[in-house]
Parts: sequence; C-alpha cells; structure tokens
Amino acid sequence: MSQFNIEEEIEDIAGGEFERVPVPKSKLKSWKSFLGMYAGEHAAGTEFVIGPLFLTTGVSAFDLIIGLLLGNLLAVLSWRFLTAEIAVKYRLTLYYQLEKICGKSLVTGYNLANGLLFCFLAGSMITVSATAVGIPFNMEMPKLTDTMPNGMTWVIIVLVIGALISLIASKGYETVSKAANWMSPVIVLAFLACGIVALNQMGVGSLAEFWDIWGEGSDPFPGQIKYTFWHVVIWSWFANAAMHVGMSDLSVFRFAKKASSGWTTAAGMYVGHYMAWIAAALLYAVYLKSPEAQGLLANGEAPTVAPGPLAYNAIGVFGIIAVVLAGWTTANPTIYRAGLAFQAIVPKLSTFWVTIIAGTLATIAGLFPAFAMKLLAFVALYGFILAPFGAIIVFEHFFHKQAGIVKNYAEVANLKFNKAVFFAWAISFGLFYFISIQFDVFLSFVTLPAWLLCGVLFLVFSKWIQKS
Repeated sequence: MSQFNIEEEIEDIAGGEFERVPVPKSKLKSWKSFLGMYAGEHAAGTEFVIGPLFLTTGVSAFDLIIGLLLGNLLAVLSWRFLTAEIAVKYRLTLYYQLEKICGKSLVTGYNLANGLLFCFLAGSMITVSATAVGIPFNMEMPKLTDTMPNGMTWVIIVLVIGALISLIASKGYETVSKAANWMSPVIVLAFLACGIVALNQMGVGSLAEFWDIWGEGSDPFPGQIKYTFWHVVIWSWFANAAMHVGMSDLSVFRFAKKASSGWTTAAGMYVGHYMAWIAAALLYAVYLKSPEAQGLLANGEAPTVAPGPLAYNAIGVFGIIAVVLAGWTTANPTIYRAGLAFQAIVPKLSTFWVTIIAGTLATIAGLFPAFAMKLLAFVALYGFILAPFGAIIVFEHFFHKQAGIVKNYAEVANLKFNKAVFFAWAISFGLFYFISIQFDVFLSFVTLPAWLLCGVLFLVFSKWIQKS
C-alpha cells in the first residue's frame, strides 16, 4: 500500500521536472516501468499489520479470500479507467491539476491534510519496525487495544528508529528510492516464505484444509467490528482510495505512454494486497493457536498483533530483518512525501527541515500503538477524507460539457479559493461522516456515496457560481 514513493521515483527518472507543465513525449515510459514499481511498493510494512487485523474482525475464509479478489479488482479498474485515463489526457501532477480547478489557497489546505495523514501513516510503520527491533530486548509488545506507550523500552526504540528514518529521509530521495528497490524483492520473498511456513506449522496439506483455517469465521475480538464479505470487498477497494478515485496517482501515470499502463496496478494489488495480506494473516492464525493467545481470548482480551514476533516465529532472524525493512521502506518515503506537502505550504523552509519536522511528527505518532493497531480504521478514514477531491477532477473531466461549466475555473477566473469545490467537499464529507458516526455505518461503505455526491455538488455549485 505504500505507493507514496512511486511518484517521486518517476520524478527522479524524469529529472524532477514538469511539476507545472505537461510531461513531454520524450519522457514517457512504457508499461514495464510501472509494473515493477507497483509490485514492489504494495508489499510493505502496512501489509504485516493489515493481514492479521483482518482475522481480529472474525472474517470467514470465503469472505476474506474471495472478498479480497473482488475488492482489489475494483481498485485496479479504478486506476485503469479513471486515474490513468485522465493522467494521459492532461499529463499534470495532482497538485497542479487541483490548483487549476480549486485555486492555490484551497490546495494549501489539501496539502496540510495530506502531509499530516502521511505523518500518521509513517508513524504506524515506525511502530511496525519497533516490534521487530524490540525482540532481542524482550520488549513488551503493544496489545491490540493499546493506545499509549507501554514502557520506557518501547519509547526509546521508537525514538531511535524515528530519528534514523527522519535523518535518512531528509538527505534526499535518491538514496531512499534506490535502497527501496533493492529491498522490495527481499520483502516479497519474506511474505511468501512466511505464508508457506505458516501453512506447514498448521499442518495444511490441501486446499480444503487451507479453506478451513478460518472456517465460517468467528466473533470479532474485543474492540473490533465484525467483517463480512462486503466489508472486505469495499475496504480493499478503497484502501488506496486517495490514490485512484482520489487521483493522487495522476502524478504517476502522467508519464505513461498509454492509459492501458493502469493495468500494471494489478501487480501491486495481487502481490501485496492479496498474497501479502493473506500470508500475514496466516502468521497470525498460527499465533492464535498458541497457549498464550488462547489464554488471552479465554480472559476476554484481544491477542497481540505485533508483526515482529509473528514473522520471527515463522522464519527466524530473516523475519525480523524483513519487518524492519518493510517498515523502513514505507516510513522513509512517506515522511519524505509529507515533507514535500508541508514545503508547498511554507516554501521558504528547506527540504531538509520540512522533512525533519515531518519525521518528528511521525515519530511522535509512532509512540502511540493505536495508529498501527487501528490501521484498518485509519486507512478507511484517510481515503474518506481525500478521495472526494478526486471526484472534482473526474466529474469536471467527464461532465463539464453536459453541465455547461468552464474547465479549470480557478485558473481562468484567477481565483485563489473556488467556493464550489470547498462546499462540495465539506457537505459530502460532513453528511456522510455524520451518517457513519450517528448510525454506526462502516466508514468505507460511505466513501463511494461521498465521492459521488461531491462530484455532483461540484457541478451544481460551479454552474451557479459561474453564472453569477
């Protein structure tokens, strides 16, 4: 799921240019350039947490395996027919495309939200790495229900990891990008090995026995909600909502020769979001059969979801290394991206200092296990907040003629703050977030309605404002 560094990697290939102009034909890339990136970038630190968290929701085998198959297909289709289609039409970054429609002041608010959410995500990856580094120190692992730091050892390890990651990220992206490319195959191999070893540890020798691992599911663990087939489908579809229906990956696919390059996202979805999630879930399935986990469940407590010990139990020291690398390769570019988002707000600050600020925020977030232990909910919220901005771009692209509105109105009218965009987002976000909270509706279930409403309201408000 850590595709946040793909954009910068392609920028690096292209020489870091074209932030405010369309990408020229001489710099376009074939589909092969995107295949490897998406395959590697979606098998990362988050996968070590998300897989086990699915089991804490009491999901059944059918709901998980088939639900992920369908949900990830919907994500690929969103990338192919929305993101890639629009990207190759205009060949602009998300930020410049939004600026033309929304105005510079409104995009500043988007950048602030984006930067903060990146920091929280990076913090959860620092937490993931800390669970591996803490093994030799016999550190007490955070529980599923923990929100606060559980001891001084935890605090020290998180602070050290956070400081190292922040310093490396602040030195620039080239080293980070190259290291991540080398590490990605190792991490993918580790996931595959973990899954195979976990199956052997459970004595699985056939497809039927594999299917029976989760059986018909179970009651959710304390503090978790029950996931059904549609929870899995919709959550996995919108796990990267900000990137596809939210249009963040316009910045990636603007370098594609053809919109058909959008199909390469399937490599990321089915290597990372399918194989890796299921492999990580198998690790947790092994742990749930242990006397420790059974004792916790008997006492009404949720067993720990700590990637480090789970991977170590399966493949030993290689598991510790893989978890540390997975967390590192996710947190580093994420902190870097957060720094760039903040730098767009305060351009006078150097890249070094905005990255250090972002790293500090991420490290503070990493001290609190809740960001990692509640990653399913956080990812849903992340997409819900940012995805509707993508609807603005999509609806303008496909329906501006039918609606009779001027494209790129902020640029044409020299507006810094397009009220049509703001009110469309605020109403759709506010209404459906209220519905989610008031009626206890799964947040991912209202992401698509909020996205659609935002797009429609944008057309309506734009028509009214442009007339007046």
